Amino acid sequence: MSAVAMSPLLRRAVVADALLSAVAGLFMTFGAGLLAELLSLPTTLLLAAGATLFPWAGYLMWMARKPAVSSAAVWTVIGINAAWIAASAWVSLGGVFAPNVLGHAFVAAQALGVLALLELEFAGLRRSNFAPA
Repeated sequence: MSAVAMSPLLRRAVVADALLSAVAGLFMTFGAGLLAELLSLPTTLLLAAGATLFPWAGYLMWMARKPAVSSAAVWTVIGINAAWIAASAWVSLGGVFAPNVLGHAFVAAQALGVLALLELEFAGLRRSNFAPA
């Protein structure tokens, strides 16, 4: 396994991911009732999704403060973000939920935001220096 000396781009992307995740977590957790009505999505789904973002944001901030991390840790962040995008597509198009137009837009917007972060993290990883662990 190799260690990654985080490039400035990777560090900034991970911090942005952490901050945006925390804000989204607050928005979805504390606004779940209102959002559920506006988006035609279940309150429990919004609460669960929002609540998962708090430990995620904490992990990302911890990771961003490290001078170097394992490449597996960075790939895990990229993979989890890809899983969030896939789950978003399933929520919007899977037939289990019936979001309204605003609900589809909300799910698509946050998935596109996560995609942008994933791309920045991948680009930052490519700019990082690798060293044997």
